[in-house]
Amino acid sequence: MSWSSGFVGARFSIEYASALLVVFWRCVVITLVLFPFVYRSLLKTPPWLWVKHAGIGLLAMAGYMLGVTQGIAFGVPAGLAALCADMLPLGMALIAALFLGERLGRQIWLGLVIGMAGVIATTLGVLSVGHAPLWAYALPIAGMLSLAIATLWQKRLRAAHTLPLLPNLWLQCFVSSIAFAVIEGSQHSLAPPPSVGFVLSVLWTVTLPTFGGYGLYWLCLRRSSATRVATVLYLSPPVTMLWAWAMFGEPLSWQMALGMAISSIGVWLVLRAEARQADAGTA
Repeated sequence: MSWSSGFVGARFSIEYASALLVVFWRCVVITLVLFPFVYRSLLKTPPWLWVKHAGIGLLAMAGYMLGVTQGIAFGVPAGLAALCADMLPLGMALIAALFLGERLGRQIWLGLVIGMAGVIATTLGVLSVGHAPLWAYALPIAGMLSLAIATLWQKRLRAAHTLPLLPNLWLQCFVSSIAFAVIEGSQHSLAPPPSVGFVLSVLWTVTLPTFGGYGLYWLCLRRSSATRVATVLYLSPPVTMLWAWAMFGEPLSWQMALGMAISSIGVWLVLRAEARQADAGTA
């Protein structure tokens, strides 16, 4: 639900400012709010560890958000961009198999494919090809792959090389705010619009998507496998659509219910296969 709040917040904020301006101020507010609570921990952190987590943050936040939002800005339909972003579990599995030599069982692959089928069924009614330049369709996919690489990178860090959750979140938002400032500032002013709607948009994205979404994502990643954590995100599209129906009156359909049921089966298959592997490893 917290991950879905990011898409709902984006839907709410586009009426008041550009998506990049909102995420820039989102990152700025978080770095200011968290700094008094994390600066002691950050001072004790070796510079080389700063660099590692800064790289993960640029990929996970800046790379992911830029890919999705800029794809939409260049004309990729929002539904198609969201579908590309929701391919994260499959993207991670392919990267892990092709470049890291990891092997996933047949049931996990089956669950990933069924979960993806559910996502497609959920979003089928809002998908369109659009009239964007051909290269623009690669942007949401690049954003998804950016988050996939960051997730696998974070997961493969040894316990001694990981930062506590809040300092890690602060550092990721800090480096991402610089990236957003350079890109958005080169095209438009970074001054916040004087409107209540913009303030509410920033506050929304600071609390639920960042602390609830990214915060819980990294926390769960420390306690479970990357595949398991990412697969649960297959449930994000139907939750997002239910939320958008409640807040904005966007229509619902039987396809959404069918898609959620299919995705739930895929998630269940992956979780069951992971549990069996864990039991076999401890036996």
